Amino acid sequence: MRTIGLTIFLLTLSNVFMTFAWYAHLKELSSKPWLLAALFSWGIAFFEYLIQVPANRIGHTVLSVGQLKMLQEVITLSVFVPFALFYLKEPLKLDYLWAALCILGAVYFVFRSP
Repeated sequence: MRTIGLTIFLLTLSNVFMTFAWYAHLKELSSKPWLLAALFSWGIAFFEYLIQVPANRIGHTVLSVGQLKMLQEVITLSVFVPFALFYLKEPLKLDYLWAALCILGAVYFVFRSP
């Protein structure tokens, strides 16, 4: 269980970096050329990969690739929604709930059998 906890922690941390890499430029660099935004994002993504690759290697010792991917999707939505609401000031949408329910169903199917 410690391995899964460490995997979740590292994937969450890497996802925070990934979310900023993918979306922060929309707020912070919207008036700058896209190439500058891409370079900024790649710089952030570098740190995301430094965390994500070990997270997946650690997690793969106890989880299948499908389980790792589904775990990543749950974490992605868990990080993205607060980011969109609080950082990007996007309105809360009922669609986030429906997306979460779909992912919850996917989690069930991926983790239900050994």
